[in-house]
Amino acid sequence: MTSTRVTTPDSGSRSAGTIPASASSGRATRTGAAAPASTRTLLACGVAAAPVFGIVSLAQAFTRAGFDLLRHPLSMLSTGDLGWLQISNFLVTAALTVAGAVGLRRVMRGAQGGTWAPRLVLVQGLMMAASGVFVLDPGDGFPAGTPAGPGTMSWHGLLHLASGSVAFAALAAACFVLGRHYSRAGRSGHAFASRLGGLAVVLGNGWAMSGGWAGSLTLCVGVLTAMAWLSVVAATKRAALAG
Repeated sequence: MTSTRVTTPDSGSRSAGTIPASASSGRATRTGAAAPASTRTLLACGVAAAPVFGIVSLAQAFTRAGFDLLRHPLSMLSTGDLGWLQISNFLVTAALTVAGAVGLRRVMRGAQGGTWAPRLVLVQGLMMAASGVFVLDPGDGFPAGTPAGPGTMSWHGLLHLASGSVAFAALAAACFVLGRHYSRAGRSGHAFASRLGGLAVVLGNGWAMSGGWAGSLTLCVGVLTAMAWLSVVAATKRAALAG
C-alpha cells in the first residue's frame, strides 16, 4: 500500500488517502499479459503456414489444365492466367512463416537451438516471398499451349530458382536444428520427426535436381512434409503457453 498527497490551488497539500500498489502498476500488468497473447497469435500464423500453402497449391495442381505433378513443380502454378493465385499463395505463406519465426524466437529463447531454428525459419519465409515476386518461367507444356521442353530461362526465373534453393536449404536446416533441440529436451519422438522432415527435403530436392523420375512430386512431398512438421512445432509451442 502507498500513500499519495495531492496539491490543489485552494487547499494546498493534503492526503489523498491510500492507493493500492496494484492499481499504480496496472499498466505494467496489462502489458505483461498482452505479450503472451501476441506470441500465441504469431505462433498461430506458423501453424497455418503449411496448411494454407499445401491446400491452395494442391487444389490448383489437381484442377488446372495441363499441370502434371510428376513433371511440373508447384512453382510453375505461378504462370498463366491464374498464376496470381499461386503468387498470392507464396506471399501469404511467407508472411505467416515470418510471423511464426518471430513467435518461435520468443518461446525458444535460451533453449538449445533457440537462436538458429527461428532464424532459419525466417530465412525460409523471406525466400518464399522472393519466390512469389520472381516468377518461374512457363515450360514443359504448362500452362496449356506452352511448347514441350524446358523453354527459355529469364532473369526472374533464375532468381526464383535461387530463392527456392535457399528456402529448401533453410527449411531442412531448421528441421535438423529442431531435432537437436528436442533431443536435448528428452523428447525423442519429436527429435526423430524433426530429422525426418529435414531428410525429406534433402532427398526430395536432391532427387528432383538429379533429373530423377517424378522429381517434382518428390520435391513437393519433401517440402510439404517439412513445412507440416514446422506447423506441428508451432502448435506444440503454442499449446505449452496455454498450459
